[in-house]
Amino acid sequence: MQTADVVVIGGGIAGLSLAARIAPHARVVVLEGESAPGYHASGRSVAFAHYGLGNEPVRTLTALSMAELAVHGSVHPALHIAAAEEIAALDALEAVHRHYGCDYARIGADEAHALMPALRPDACAAALIDHGSLKLDTHAMLQAHVAGLKAAGGTLVTGARVGAIARDGDGWRVETVGETYAAPVLVNAAGAWADAIARMAGARPIGIEPRRRTVISFPAPEGEDVHAWPFTKTVGEGFYLLPEGRSQLLASSMDQTPSDPCDAAPEELDIAIAADRVEQATTLPIRRISHSWAGLRSFAPDELPVVGEAAEVPGFIWCAGQGGAGFQTAPALSRIAAAAVLGLAFPKDAAAAGLSFKSFSPARLGA
Repeated sequence: MQTADVVVIGGGIAGLSLAARIAPHARVVVLEGESAPGYHASGRSVAFAHYGLGNEPVRTLTALSMAELAVHGSVHPALHIAAAEEIAALDALEAVHRHYGCDYARIGADEAHALMPALRPDACAAALIDHGSLKLDTHAMLQAHVAGLKAAGGTLVTGARVGAIARDGDGWRVETVGETYAAPVLVNAAGAWADAIARMAGARPIGIEPRRRTVISFPAPEGEDVHAWPFTKTVGEGFYLLPEGRSQLLASSMDQTPSDPCDAAPEELDIAIAADRVEQATTLPIRRISHSWAGLRSFAPDELPVVGEAAEVPGFIWCAGQGGAGFQTAPALSRIAAAAVLGLAFPKDAAAAGLSFKSFSPARLGA
């Protein structure tokens, strides 16, 4: 039996960022069921940090994370476009950018077209350009957390699919294929499988809903260098589009199809919808899909992250429900989760921004 102070189940961005935070203060083991960290949602994220995603607490976490994200991110503008009937939504998004002190500008259709020349006129009546958004290097972020974990004496075990969890006195015993791990504290960072892990541990599920999102990659028009094009996103239902190097583009219809926990794969209809929405709003002809993939983004019922100890289950800590904002909120959320695990005070900057342990506690969901 391997012993530790904390066992973290899940080697995605949630589990690894937390584990790296607490490793200097406790003996930590991270159990990842797949052959490599970040295999599921974390390894399939486009990971573009911007303020057009999530509700107010998620945006606050993003603001608290931006400085640290810059280490593994490159500044790339985000263009939020609105059709004539979506101006009210653009006004609301502008208020968000103003509130967080973003380097942004409200622009008209002609200026938006100059930045993103493939836009059709009827797709954009007005827009907002955020000059401080970040394209994140997800692989570098994950590997930096792995390196930090190991440098502090922590352990990442891959291929360690959890088969059983049981109380062991005042602590936990976690069974995987060929090995058993024991610790007084168990962290549930299992993403789409978080409710399943809770049931194994005898904790009440929180209603995590995995939702599938599909991304397509396709060639840019021949001879067109698109690397300077902005990340482009509709303020309402529609699509997002961003360059992948100089000659490829990525796009998604921002689909959120409920799914069982699984190794998600793209479906033909979702691929077709993404391509159609891009072609309806731009002059880009999508004659060939170079690549497509899907990932699961996991949400609590109120679409807020869930961090904290489960009611009536001492030593069982939730760190789940990051939705599509896992990477861009990881720096701030991992500090909050580390405080919950180590019994420390809530981070001062997050408290000053209006957040608290109560904001993310599983108690709000009856767990």
